[in-house]
Amino acid sequence: MKILHIISGLPIGGAEMMLYKLLSVIDRDIFEPVVISLTDYGSLGNNIKNLNIPVYKMEMNAGFPNPYKVWGFIKLIRKINPELIQGWMYHGNLAALLAKWVLFNHVPLLWNIRHTPGDLKKEKRTTARVIRLGARLSAQPDRIIYNSKVSAQKHESMGYSDKHKNIIPNGFNCEQFKPFDNAKSKLCHSLDLKEDTLLIGLVARYHIMKDHVSFLHSAGKLNKTYPEIHFVLVGQGVDKNNHLLIKLIEDLKIRKNVHLLGKRMDIDKITAGLDVACSSSSWGESFSNAIGEAMACGVPCVVTDVGDSAWIVGDTGIVIKPRDEEALTKAWIELIELGSEGRARLGRSARQRVIEYFSINIVVKQYEDLYRTF
Repeated sequence: MKILHIISGLPIGGAEMMLYKLLSVIDRDIFEPVVISLTDYGSLGNNIKNLNIPVYKMEMNAGFPNPYKVWGFIKLIRKINPELIQGWMYHGNLAALLAKWVLFNHVPLLWNIRHTPGDLKKEKRTTARVIRLGARLSAQPDRIIYNSKVSAQKHESMGYSDKHKNIIPNGFNCEQFKPFDNAKSKLCHSLDLKEDTLLIGLVARYHIMKDHVSFLHSAGKLNKTYPEIHFVLVGQGVDKNNHLLIKLIEDLKIRKNVHLLGKRMDIDKITAGLDVACSSSSWGESFSNAIGEAMACGVPCVVTDVGDSAWIVGDTGIVIKPRDEEALTKAWIELIELGSEGRARLGRSARQRVIEYFSINIVVKQYEDLYRTF
């Protein structure tokens, strides 16, 4: 079965990484994947090509699409002639619907929604328009795949069709994300810290919905009681060039305790070196990759109750309300006072939960079973 995946772009992000993981594991004797990026190859295009999977880029710009490039897209769709089309994210879903319309034969269409919008006023204006347009057209796809239960409920409350939905969570490579020998000491050494320094981490790109502000305010509160604890922040835009973050860190007087590592390719090694992982998102999460990856590494998590984060951690971590700096600080203290052995026990339970419910092989099988129904 030739399956065409259409996605907005291929930077390193949650949806893009899930597509890559799906393509790296799917049964190639049965399924023949092809990928179209509406923009460019991004960071993952070559990785997908290395799987011997064709990847095409349309080099479209944001805003009103260039008619010439739209025509090129249509010609490419007809050349590929897929047996099934799967869109990824809002713009990719609309492009996938266009792809279905321009083919001369009936081709099943799947939409894949990876976001839980809060107030649409918080979204970019163009994104909000695409979300609303998607609601009007949502009866068109044969299935809508959500990666979280909360996302499905939220979209249906906004007018998305409640028929033919599937909930397929994100999957995690538990051979890549796992506890590593000396991960803690290596991370501390790279930060020029003592090996027994307790590290609290946040892996998230810089975006208002990730709420780095609340995380840092809580770090400032914790620093007054535990000045020896350090905070490791990783993600695109989370670096020394982010003047807003730097100013906040300096205002809170915690610059010596905060390490901004920016975009990294060794997230598995960094995450495995943490004592506590955190997701401080105030909205927008569906199914957090960062949480699942930390749990797979055997790291206990403190998460805000956004998207399916509470379901992901279950009883292996602590769930708090979003934007509650006092609760976040209190949760950190609870895990600190649990001690290294107590945190290790929680971490082992967290890893087992990921293996049992969210390992990549289990999740890919759900996609394969869905594809087989067409």
